[in-house]
Amino acid sequence: MTLHRRDFLLAGAAGLAGLVRPAWAGKGRACPRVVVVGAGYGGASFARHLKLWAPQAHVTVVEPQPDFVSCPYSNTVVGGLNRLQDITFPYTWLKAAVDRFVADRVDGVDPRRRTVHTVGGLTLPYDRLVLSAGVELMFDRVAGYDAAAQRTIKHAWKAGPDQTGVLRRQLEAMPDGGVFVITIPVQPFRCPPAPYERASLVANYFRRAKPRSKIIILDGNPDIVSKKALFLAAWKKHYGYGTDASLIDYRPNSLVVSVDAKAMRVATEFDEAQGDVINLVPPMRAAAVTHLAGARTGEDGTWCPVDYHTCESTEVPNVHILGDSISSNLSKAGALANNTGKLCASALADIFRGRAPDPAPVLTSTCYSATTDRHAVHVATVFRYNPKENLMEVQPGSGLSEAESEAEFSFMGGWARNIWADTLGLPMGYRFTNRV
Repeated sequence: MTLHRRDFLLAGAAGLAGLVRPAWAGKGRACPRVVVVGAGYGGASFARHLKLWAPQAHVTVVEPQPDFVSCPYSNTVVGGLNRLQDITFPYTWLKAAVDRFVADRVDGVDPRRRTVHTVGGLTLPYDRLVLSAGVELMFDRVAGYDAAAQRTIKHAWKAGPDQTGVLRRQLEAMPDGGVFVITIPVQPFRCPPAPYERASLVANYFRRAKPRSKIIILDGNPDIVSKKALFLAAWKKHYGYGTDASLIDYRPNSLVVSVDAKAMRVATEFDEAQGDVINLVPPMRAAAVTHLAGARTGEDGTWCPVDYHTCESTEVPNVHILGDSISSNLSKAGALANNTGKLCASALADIFRGRAPDPAPVLTSTCYSATTDRHAVHVATVFRYNPKENLMEVQPGSGLSEAESEAEFSFMGGWARNIWADTLGLPMGYRFTNRV
């Protein structure tokens, strides 16, 4: 028997996607049903691009929040450079792009029946399920961080009025000469440079408005985990780091194990710190919905291993994982969530046409961090799939800024507007209100 080129390509698709024949074929339906849980950088990007590249797919998005509030760039709100409304966007154009938008929360997944159940009582059948709900914060890993403590002690690692907005108001109300304590969990966690950027922008605010105040950084890691040299240079230049007058007191190997919200005190294994404002960021794991689907199995059951060609779970067929929940060498960042959304959309568009997904997929990530109200730095990385190592390998040309600059601060604003527009489908001429 002769193996023709078309048959070879279809066989390749079977090897990569697990299917030659579409999953919905023979069931009397003309289009695949795709349910997307979460409309952040990954889920919104996926849903919008899948409808562009595979318009025959029926796409349902499930998202409980009324608006998109950007976690990337939220430190500019904490530091007083922007307002919360400047990083908040409607889902208007995403809703117009997809077939159905469900304002609800998922409380059950049945991979065998291929259904999703919502708190509001809906049962949504799927051929492909895409989970992009970010991370779950493990409050129980910090003694005393119960529901009552969470009303006072904010993490602000999921942006919104009750987190980002409250933390900003707490800093504004703090007296000059007060102490701001920020804690950092052990890696991996969402957006590795973000805690150090937050400390930088709060120091920038204190320098201007509360110059006698102080920041204590309790880092559970042995050292600064991202952009170390750049942050240290900025702290020394602008905030007196390394001197007796430093605004920033950085303490490595200081994993917080308990909090006393009434006394406004946190404890590490070796020390304690008291603050007027405490920003306690707990350990993280893949979003709770990935556990409901049975996909949260890697690294002691905290993250989700995937096939890098399609972002399909290696544990649960027809379930795809995007963004922060993935177990990999990729950073947990908004740009990578956006990129994995498009990678997955491209792969499913190929599969829906009976074609093999890209055998060597590429992901890119650019991450800016502000160091003052006029300076920023970046890291830019290109990843390509390495089949021998089964990982996304960093490519030549990736790297960091040589130094902070005002030009990069300007580029940071352009990056933010571009990724917001790309993720949400904001129209040309959309009136952004962010000031930086």
